[in-house]
Amino acid sequence: MKLRDLAERLGCRLEGDGELEIRRVAALDEAGPGDLTFLANPKYSRRLASTRASAVILGRPTAPDAAMPAPCAVLRSENPYLSFAQALTLLNPSRPPRAGVDPLASVAPDATIGEDVSIGAFVAIGPGASIGARSVIHAHAVIAADARVGEDCIIHSHVSIRERVIIGNRVIVQNGAVIGSDGFGFVRLPDGTHFKIPQEASVVIEDDVEIGANTAIDRPAVGETRVRAGAKIDNLVQIAHGVTVGARSLFAAQVGIAGSTTVEDDVVLAGQVGVGGHLRLGKGAMATGQTGITNSLDPGAFVSGCPAIPNRDFLKSSAIFGQLPALKKRVVALEQRLAELAAKMKDNQK
Repeated sequence: MKLRDLAERLGCRLEGDGELEIRRVAALDEAGPGDLTFLANPKYSRRLASTRASAVILGRPTAPDAAMPAPCAVLRSENPYLSFAQALTLLNPSRPPRAGVDPLASVAPDATIGEDVSIGAFVAIGPGASIGARSVIHAHAVIAADARVGEDCIIHSHVSIRERVIIGNRVIVQNGAVIGSDGFGFVRLPDGTHFKIPQEASVVIEDDVEIGANTAIDRPAVGETRVRAGAKIDNLVQIAHGVTVGARSLFAAQVGIAGSTTVEDDVVLAGQVGVGGHLRLGKGAMATGQTGITNSLDPGAFVSGCPAIPNRDFLKSSAIFGQLPALKKRVVALEQRLAELAAKMKDNQK
């Protein structure tokens, strides 16, 4: 694609030769002739001078990185990172598989299949299930009885969408995810064994959600588990029965949320955050990696540590952790000195 055409489609201002042919997007250090690179983080500004790329995406002229001289053509963007992502999409267009049902797939006679749907080999679609128009179901996926998959969805290999689960439009489910698995619910009997509580309710995934590989989203006994529109969930995440995930929330890998917790809109949980059950995380709350959340959070809270405390307090505490052994020695020495002084004063009073 000509750089001039690319600039127009990205909404960037072109500085340099618009006739350059751009083939791909590459990192600053790896780019060569024919490549477009980008600089969104001023931390890497010093690498700009040595790039061999044909063009670079930079911020507006007042941005910190923009003052650096570029050895190539420049695309000026209000949001270089977004322009980078859009350029990747333009230069690497997706190639969906051909519409149709593979002869090795198993589709129930009463399943509803929309127009231009692609169903791969060894897919199983159960009775009463429905697949919306233009959706792609890759090999070995299972769509169980009465489940509904909306339009323009991508369901990757080995995904299991259990019975009566509802999937909205433009949802992406990565390999191995399980949606609608049984919630973890048991009642202890007098003899110490556990009676399983039937998990018969459903899971609802709203529009424009992405679910990562090997993530599990459980169904509850009653009510529903719901992931609201635009939420993005990474790999190996556990969302327990009866949880509500707010719109546009972001969960990084290995997040775990216990049952009946409500996560409001725009919440961000970094990797390995654990959230207790029956809590409420307020809108826009954030937690850094490995935080353990045992109490509800106010809207906009920013927490760290286990149990979670305000991030600023956690950072101050972390600075002290390494000094604790030396502080302990000083306290012991001071206690010993005080004991000696007390004994000396007692002797003087005799």
